[in-house]
Amino acid sequence: QRGAVPVLVRDVAEVRYGYANRFGAITANGDGETVMGQVMMLKGANAQEVISAVKQRVAYVQTMLPEGITINPFLERSELIKKTTFTIAENLVLGCLIVIFVVVVLLGSWRSGLVVASVIPLSLLFALSLMYVFDVDANLMSLGAIDFGIIIDGAVIIVEYIAFQITAKAATLAKLSGVERRVELDEITRKGASKMMRSAIFGQLIILIVFIPILSLVGVEGKMFRPMALVFSFALVGTMLLCFTYIPVVTALVVKPDSAAKTSWSIRALNHLSRHIYYPTLVWALRHKKWVLSSAGGLLLAAILLFVNMGGEFVPTLDEGDFVIQPVLPTGTSLSKTIEYTSAMEKIILGFDEVDQVVSRIGAAEVPTDPMSMEESDVIIKLHPIGTWKNATTKDELADMIKDSLMQIDHVSYEFTQPIEMRFNELITGVRADVAIKVFGPELDVLQQKAFDIQQAIQEVPGAADISVEKIEGLPQMRVKYHRPALARYGVSVDELNTVLSLGFAGARAGTVFEGEKQFDLTLKWDAAHRQELQDLEKISVQLKDGRQVLLGSLASVTYDQGPAKISRDNTKRRVVVGINVRNRDMASVVEDVQKIIAQKIDLPAGYSIEYGGQFKNLQTASRRLAIAVPVALFLIFVL
Repeated sequence: QRGAVPVLVRDVAEVRYGYANRFGAITANGDGETVMGQVMMLKGANAQEVISAVKQRVAYVQTMLPEGITINPFLERSELIKKTTFTIAENLVLGCLIVIFVVVVLLGSWRSGLVVASVIPLSLLFALSLMYVFDVDANLMSLGAIDFGIIIDGAVIIVEYIAFQITAKAATLAKLSGVERRVELDEITRKGASKMMRSAIFGQLIILIVFIPILSLVGVEGKMFRPMALVFSFALVGTMLLCFTYIPVVTALVVKPDSAAKTSWSIRALNHLSRHIYYPTLVWALRHKKWVLSSAGGLLLAAILLFVNMGGEFVPTLDEGDFVIQPVLPTGTSLSKTIEYTSAMEKIILGFDEVDQVVSRIGAAEVPTDPMSMEESDVIIKLHPIGTWKNATTKDELADMIKDSLMQIDHVSYEFTQPIEMRFNELITGVRADVAIKVFGPELDVLQQKAFDIQQAIQEVPGAADISVEKIEGLPQMRVKYHRPALARYGVSVDELNTVLSLGFAGARAGTVFEGEKQFDLTLKWDAAHRQELQDLEKISVQLKDGRQVLLGSLASVTYDQGPAKISRDNTKRRVVVGINVRNRDMASVVEDVQKIIAQKIDLPAGYSIEYGGQFKNLQTASRRLAIAVPVALFLIFVL
């Protein structure tokens, strides 16, 4: 109190309900802020079951919400899973039907064709059983690569030879009684299967050896491609077992002498082609051996040259049906200003008929599962089905149109990617771009300058899109530099001044307020209006030990400055990243051009280096391993 008059808190401060500092926000469809919930699926869970259960629970929660509050499911994986499942089923069914049709036509007997075709579902069932045993998931990579034509090769060889032997002995079989005919058919089948089993099994073993390089992959590439090789190998092993057991038995039961003896139109057509085209060609080739061998050698060399100069990429880009735009705003942009930016972007993007919804995720959420600074955001664009589009025919074309429209917003650049692709790239090496050029060195200003030099140098590389530089400098800040002689003269320690500044900006807990069972911190901090200007800081009163007060401006100099926005490291080394997304060209060719330009135009001081990361790093790792595994596989094939 002052004299007889009590001094209340409200006399020296404003008492009101406050809120925790915000580090992020969500805006949607140009209508301002909203609230977004995110469901994280546990590792090993079934995506389809989880999504179905979440939808049911969301519908239940919706019934308990007040009027006017709705839950709008925005982005979920069920549509992509349905498309993928349909693609797998369509490929399997169509592939099976085409193979059955071709086999029946070329074998010239529907009985023989059906015997061979019956191997397809049985081998697939065998593969699915082993997938369950070895915990291999069914997805586009694992099931989409099954080739039924290769799987039934061994069965075709055995069935066709047995049918040929039955045809050759049709006259003899016709003279035998029922029991004798059955015994003779069994004997023909046994001899035919025994004779052709070696060729059939060797052919399938060679195919299994071909998968050794893929099975040797490790890391991300192994996780992606080994299931494909495993499932294909499972199906081939199942076919080999069927060739040993099932095929001879069913052939003996199903293939009849009368059906085999008939010459179908397909056999007659093949015989005609053989007599009039293949046989004359073979005779000519035997008469011109040197020319044929030299031509084959020339084709081999041409193939090697094509392979060496062929482009490469880690994995083909999967069309997810949606976009993610990552706006690059000026460093230090406030949360409120970022919200203005994203709302303006959403209104522009919604002007395209192809766009269904737009949601922007800014900064870090309350539970920071994906921490970003307040000028960083992900603008997620949900598109209508491509069949309903009016202004564009491809996603790349639509991306260019949207990017051109967004250029009316000043001081912003944009990176385009897809939701899952963005997360995939980020999980690989911590960078969201397809290719990451990492510049390592000790000084942040040198790193930033070299990164900008690289960005300018590679602008014209074909296929290099959305070239961006990681922002590590330029964060606006107030810098308080203490005058140590003044501190010593007034008897003030650095720790005391730090406490005063921390209390003003971050706040200090002064007590606890209870409301029923709930409790809240009572926090003391400066009013926002009095911590915006340098003069406000200079006028802060610092209490001395003798009770006197002195202004902070007498103890320190306060200036505006720019400092590091963040310091990123790989293996304890400071680095900055130049990110590149690849469009309309293979990744290896883009990186090769980039490497040549950087080698010619960029000079790095001593202690600085460049590495290439992102998907390109995985491509290099896989290529080095395959360079060893492929020759080993070829050697094993030669030994067989």
